[in-house]
Amino acid sequence: MTQTDSPKKSWFARLTQGLAKTSSALTTGITDLFTKRRLDAETLDGLEELLIRADLGVENAGEITAALKKGRFDKEISADEIRQVLRADIAGRLAPYAVPFAVDRAKKPYVVLVVGVNGSGKTTTIGKLAQKMAADGLKVVLVAGDTFRAAAVEQLKIWAERTKAELVMGADGADAAGLAFDGLSRAIAADADVVLIDTAGRLQNKTGLMAELEKIIRVLKKRDAAIPHATLLVLDATVGQNAIAQAQVFRDVAGVTGLVMTKLDGTAKGGILLALTRKFSLPVHMIGVGEGIDDLQDFDAEGFAAALVGEAGV
Repeated sequence: MTQTDSPKKSWFARLTQGLAKTSSALTTGITDLFTKRRLDAETLDGLEELLIRADLGVENAGEITAALKKGRFDKEISADEIRQVLRADIAGRLAPYAVPFAVDRAKKPYVVLVVGVNGSGKTTTIGKLAQKMAADGLKVVLVAGDTFRAAAVEQLKIWAERTKAELVMGADGADAAGLAFDGLSRAIAADADVVLIDTAGRLQNKTGLMAELEKIIRVLKKRDAAIPHATLLVLDATVGQNAIAQAQVFRDVAGVTGLVMTKLDGTAKGGILLALTRKFSLPVHMIGVGEGIDDLQDFDAEGFAAALVGEAGV
């Protein structure tokens, strides 16, 4: 094994472990369905139900089983063959959306608004992004725009110290839009490369959330109509189909440009990414399978599909 291979395999091992709940449910179900069985209407219905339970979405599940039926109906097929077909199909569906997040250095400072409900891993994701950017030699300013959660501000303080980023924060309950504008002004003055803005995620007060996010964006655009340059939505995979509703709200309010999916290690329904990309056609920049800095990585469709269906060794 070469040194360059090691990190990739290490990440695949973590991804496989993280998606074990989903792959175990799918693998067990597929084995039970297809042990010495022909591909008949009953097994196809069973497979479709398995895929729906894994949160791939009704449309995706129906299309995958319909494609499997062509040329294979009433023929014997093994569980391993089913997994291979599933892996290829899922990877093909996700590949167009696997887009690594990149800072456009021509737009300085590059302003990234990070949105998502409280508890989705938003603040931790910002910290990990800051660390990756700092490692790439970029000067980062962090803005603690979730002014109602002291814990979020404390988290960002730790990440700012760790990454040597400047932190812009205000008093409890301070105006988030004004703080975001101050953060942008500080970044310009300091010749920073990137501004990462945390935001509140109180979905239970949807009207207030919408108004606050709209105000942040409106105020930032007073400085430059192209800002924010990117709006990342952080979604917690364990919420399953609720992620669809969250994505709808934040896309409508904040003009989301890309997705980050966290906590894939805590769910048996990792297929939610397929349902999300199908509905919103948004790029998936990164996925997370743990709390460590190396547990947030660029989204790789092939690796994800293999880990999802329990196909080791990719």
